Amino acid sequence: MKVLIASPELYPFVKTGGLADVTGALPKTLIKLGAEVKVILPKHKGIEELDFPMHYRNYRIACQVSQAYVDAEIVESEYDGVTAYLVEKDEYYYRDYLYSTPDGDYLDNAERFIFFSKSILEAIRVTGFVPDVLHCNDWETALVPFFLKTQYKNDPLFKDVATLLTIHNLGYQGLFWHHDMHLLNVGWEYFTPDYIEFFGKINFLKAGIVFSDVLNTVSKHYSKEIQTPEFGHGLDGILRTRKNDLYGIVNGIDYEEWNPEKDRFLPGQYSAQDMSNKPLCKKALQEIFSLPVNQDIPLLATISRLADQKGFDLLYSSLEEMLALNGGLQYIVLGTGDRKYHDLFTDMAKKFPKSFAIKIAYDNGLAHLIEAGADMFLMPSRYEPCGLNQLYSLRYGTVPIVRGVGGLEDTITDFTVMPTEGTGFKFYDYSETSLLDVIERALRVYRTKEDWERLIRQCMTADFSWERSAREYMNLYKKAIEKHESP
Repeated sequence: MKVLIASPELYPFVKTGGLADVTGALPKTLIKLGAEVKVILPKHKGIEELDFPMHYRNYRIACQVSQAYVDAEIVESEYDGVTAYLVEKDEYYYRDYLYSTPDGDYLDNAERFIFFSKSILEAIRVTGFVPDVLHCNDWETALVPFFLKTQYKNDPLFKDVATLLTIHNLGYQGLFWHHDMHLLNVGWEYFTPDYIEFFGKINFLKAGIVFSDVLNTVSKHYSKEIQTPEFGHGLDGILRTRKNDLYGIVNGIDYEEWNPEKDRFLPGQYSAQDMSNKPLCKKALQEIFSLPVNQDIPLLATISRLADQKGFDLLYSSLEEMLALNGGLQYIVLGTGDRKYHDLFTDMAKKFPKSFAIKIAYDNGLAHLIEAGADMFLMPSRYEPCGLNQLYSLRYGTVPIVRGVGGLEDTITDFTVMPTEGTGFKFYDYSETSLLDVIERALRVYRTKEDWERLIRQCMTADFSWERSAREYMNLYKKAIEKHESP
């Protein structure tokens, strides 16, 4: 089976969040299972400086965007045995950020990702790699199935190409005003509620939902949640019409990349059988964040996009009381996001320098150290399609404290409810009281050494390897092909 995975970001080339981890790790496992897989993404600023080969094979393309033809070059590269196609168009992608600055989205995002979607199809033409399945990811590539069934529907090259759209986060849909319709080069008959219109705007993600052969989300619980008004972000109705083609597959994680036994970012490696070096990681983490070095004080952490979705409004309102729990704890945050949270949490770090610290950055090495050095990992999300950090935390023996939504509900078993199988602590009500209560529950177990050690061992032996998830994707690709071939 031949698969082309299209994504706006992909680790190790470029990353802003879990989407890049997923689209980077999945191809490697699919290849081990016998599939022929290649990936395609924009050639963002900074990729050229990384240690990857860049092969210019004269793969030139031109895509119509409104009344103009925009040209670009497809650069071939590779990582870990995976061939990658990079769409080189500096006018669109050589920027300091991928989608938006801290002050808001790029104003030409509609044009940038209309072009990227068309460039994916033109790359198939010039490279000669015609997939059985084109696996699209999120709104930035969701127009590909739409174009296949409109502009490209009579092109024999694409007649057997099935499509799968993975929704990593329904909250980000690619909404643009109707004046951008001319960029699509399709008729206004598609600007209706049955197709791509959404309350007077163009909705890229909706286009993918309507026109893809098969859909999936990144956890089973989230696939059900998004069919409800509470979590559907206005698309629950259209998703319910496609419920028979909508599946949930929990993400895996790359145990080569996230493995405390051989993690190069740690001052000392450790395993479930020998935890003796985990305290070294905690000490190093406290030193880096200029917190008092103390093995006895509980150290909590969050690595996240700083946004409402991730629960930062709840964290901010609860922070002062949280830091006083258990006679005092430490809490660190790593991430970037909304400017208001940059400012609010920076001020809190100044107010509580001995118990709270934040680094506003993307720092992969520090993320590994946080996963190893913290005692608990806090994810109080409003909604969470899958979540990856709770899975990294399990691997590193850092106990997750999560809100039971989406993939967090699927992947974490509450130790309070099931002590012999538990892998963390869960709460459900989105409130300060519930958040503080669940942290207190975790702290009570933390103070009981025997129970805490058993909990850590249960965390570290949980299996969320990519092979299980990749096999499910292989089955989903077969469903997409069958759906595409059916009348």
